[in-house]
Amino acid sequence: MISVIVPAYNEEKRIKTTLEDYSEGLKAAGREFELIVVCDGNDRTAALAGPYGKVLEFGHRLGKGGAVLEGFKAARGDIVGFTDADNSLKVDQFLRLLDEMDRTGAGCVIADRKSRESVIMEGQYLFRRFASEVFNFMLSRVIFGLKIRDSQCGGKVFKKEYIDQVAPLMECRGFEFDVELLWRLKNAGCEIKEVPVVWKDDKGSTFSFKYVPSMFFNLMKVRLELK
Repeated sequence: MISVIVPAYNEEKRIKTTLEDYSEGLKAAGREFELIVVCDGNDRTAALAGPYGKVLEFGHRLGKGGAVLEGFKAARGDIVGFTDADNSLKVDQFLRLLDEMDRTGAGCVIADRKSRESVIMEGQYLFRRFASEVFNFMLSRVIFGLKIRDSQCGGKVFKKEYIDQVAPLMECRGFEFDVELLWRLKNAGCEIKEVPVVWKDDKGSTFSFKYVPSMFFNLMKVRLELK
């Protein structure tokens, strides 16, 4: 079974479309699944998500990474994954990650927007794209040694056995969470595969550049093993 985690901070305008897409697509593909929506905002997201799966509600801000970690705890599947609430990565592309895991046996498969084979239906703003490239090169590749083109894309699947190993070690709770997670998986001997995808940027993203300094600081603490 696949457990699909959707971190959702005040996503009442978009969550229903995303959950309908994933629910219908996974059923059509013959996949046994559960949807886990982690809500830590103050709007109607939880109520709208209720008919589609398990809803975890928190009265305080968790951060993206914190929400995914809570989803990991609740997941019952032998495969777990997460995707963004904005549906930038539609279910047919998410299924490609699962197919790659079935084909190769890799412990982790992630969506890759930066491959030449990827199709970007609507791209990020130029400055945000530049910042993403710098972040991925400097932190993911140089400092953490990850040979990964796109550490930050929302769309990843994992074998639960590896998540059970590394989740208790995780320290990051924000948008930088993905880099630490992939680094710990690599150190645990998990094979990581990337799959080119069709992707569309959603201009309503909750990410802000004000988070970048704390992202950098938190990751450097992890890399230098500082508490």
